[in-house]
Amino acid sequence: MNTTPEALGTRPQIVLGFSGGLDTTFCVKYLTDELEYDVHSIIVNTGGFTPTELMEIEQHAFALGVKSHKAVDAVKGYYERIIKYLVYGNVLKNNAYPLSVSAERLVQALHIADHVKLTGAHAVAHGSTGAGNDQVRFDMVFHITIPGVQILTPIRDLKLSREAEIDYLRAKGVSMNFEKAAYSINKGLWGTSVGGRETLQSRGLLPESAWPTQLTAEQPGSAILEFIKGELYGVNGQLFDHPVEAIQALQVLAGPYGIGRDVHVGDTIIGIKGRVGFEAAAPIIIIKAHHALEKHVLTKWQLNWKDQLALFYGNWLHEGQILDPVMRNVEAFFASTQQNVTGKVHVQLHPYRFEIEGIESDYDLMSSKFGKYGEMNTGFTGDDVRGFSKIFGNQTSIWHQVNAG
Repeated sequence: MNTTPEALGTRPQIVLGFSGGLDTTFCVKYLTDELEYDVHSIIVNTGGFTPTELMEIEQHAFALGVKSHKAVDAVKGYYERIIKYLVYGNVLKNNAYPLSVSAERLVQALHIADHVKLTGAHAVAHGSTGAGNDQVRFDMVFHITIPGVQILTPIRDLKLSREAEIDYLRAKGVSMNFEKAAYSINKGLWGTSVGGRETLQSRGLLPESAWPTQLTAEQPGSAILEFIKGELYGVNGQLFDHPVEAIQALQVLAGPYGIGRDVHVGDTIIGIKGRVGFEAAAPIIIIKAHHALEKHVLTKWQLNWKDQLALFYGNWLHEGQILDPVMRNVEAFFASTQQNVTGKVHVQLHPYRFEIEGIESDYDLMSSKFGKYGEMNTGFTGDDVRGFSKIFGNQTSIWHQVNAG
């Protein structure tokens, strides 16, 4: 249930991005009791919450004293605005990470900014600390989309420890589970991040128990992914109305194999190195399958330029620059390359790994009508190749002759 704000009262109004965890719970009480704001909380679901969880978070928000609460179902919008282009570009940061959290934070920030406009609030707040990427992503989107609106970040500004937050909330009579889980989990449509003591140092593997999806499928399986113009619409013969549904179906199928687990080491926006574990069975399989299909249906220079632009796109998105107009230019290029990326990709599933068996497509450029690699060619003669080879290397040949000796 969404509750819209009442008419603005005499107290200043503030919109708070709210997850229901410790940090944003503290923010509600601090903003309400100490700074005397009316708090309008908003949770933006990018695929990580069930209806029951959303209802519990709403009840928690009102128990804390928020003036209004709104839940936004942003899953399909998240796909259309960002995930689609991550697939088109086969984007994996550092050849590993599908930008699970990076991408969803930007969508959340955009929806929070929209809610500020809707409510006419005087300020906006988020629960980021001063140690990570999210603070920059939220702040930057707010500066661009709601310029002049004051940004409050109590956890960052007060430099609070977890213990200090708990002491404050207990003193305010707040009842919630203050026990911190051994591992922090952030789930969304495009993967789940996992952080713990092992990821706070440069060496260490997450134990099996830390992964949200346990290995339960031990016998080999298969998946046939059907792409239409670069978007996944079918899984094992079932066609879905929207790619989001296909992604979710593939996750249900492949997740129990423990596929897509890794630890990403990367450069943060604020200049420090960081490690994070993640599991992303569907995203990793989709990107690898999509890339395999592209290698059959696109030309070498389409693939070459896509690779270069995807590296830039992924890095710039990771650093929060989704609103830079150059991103629309890159997205337009990506979309223009997808017209023939239609076909089926056959995937073999095994515990902790998968294999791309091959593809079927009406646009497959690997056609026996034009020759078989390593065997014979029907498109030109040996004499054609002799002449081509001489001309193709002509300038390099001239250089070596001029510089001989």
